[in-house]
Amino acid sequence: MAKGMREIKREIKSKQNTKQITKAMEMVSASRLRRAQEAAQASRPYSEKLKEVVASIAAGTKDVKHPMLETRPIKKTGYLVITSDRGLAGGYNANVLRKVTDTIRSKHKSNDDFVLFVIGKKGRDYFRRRNMPIIEEVTGLPDSPTFADIKIVASTAVQKFADGTFDELYVYYNKFVNAITQIPTEMRLLPLDSVDGSAASTAAYEYEPSPEGVLEALLPKYAETLIYSAVLDGKASEFGARMTAMGSATKNATKMISDLTLTYNRARQAAITQEISEIVAGANAQS
Repeated sequence: MAKGMREIKREIKSKQNTKQITKAMEMVSASRLRRAQEAAQASRPYSEKLKEVVASIAAGTKDVKHPMLETRPIKKTGYLVITSDRGLAGGYNANVLRKVTDTIRSKHKSNDDFVLFVIGKKGRDYFRRRNMPIIEEVTGLPDSPTFADIKIVASTAVQKFADGTFDELYVYYNKFVNAITQIPTEMRLLPLDSVDGSAASTAAYEYEPSPEGVLEALLPKYAETLIYSAVLDGKASEFGARMTAMGSATKNATKMISDLTLTYNRARQAAITQEISEIVAGANAQS
């Protein structure tokens, strides 16, 4: 046999230990996935209502002007990229990073043409290794992030667009479909040209001090809420991808253990047969 029985037994033990770890990680990810899905669903009524109010004001106010609603010539672009802090999640990080990298390479000839806002260590380290310009970063998010956890990066991205630091802002994240499917998604966040009368409510509102003043306060919050919703969606996608990856790893470990056990049994059978043959041969020699 190419491998001794002792080495095969050691490999079986190693694969069994790996299987225990991947199985435990799969179960933990499944538990966290349920909580992440609940958090993402709970945030939707607020964002939908905020969108409704903003659209109602924008539709009912003539000649409304706000930097976040105005399209201007594109001289510089901002990208907000949502990744995870940890790996072992299949293609979760690689897919979204590949998508944003392909976009940057196709649209920009120089690092001076864009800036990055990054959530997650995987994305931060990826862009740092390539010397890409990161303005703001957030790492170490909890499994159930609150708005306060991403407030700095969200408000900075929105404010710098309003200040004219860049002329458009895109968000890249993994959109959660189910535990098996997560879609790398590009969302054009700013300018908010998607806020139109189609989302407006028929309800009548009274605004104080004025519709324009309320819009001035709500538009940044609306943009920040969209970022937070993408973060929650990304968290659900992360746990779904990790659960699927660890499930596949557990199945692979089980198959490898089965194959190694079969090889071990064959080697053991061959060794026993050889010993019996030697005993019989020795007995015949003595007689």
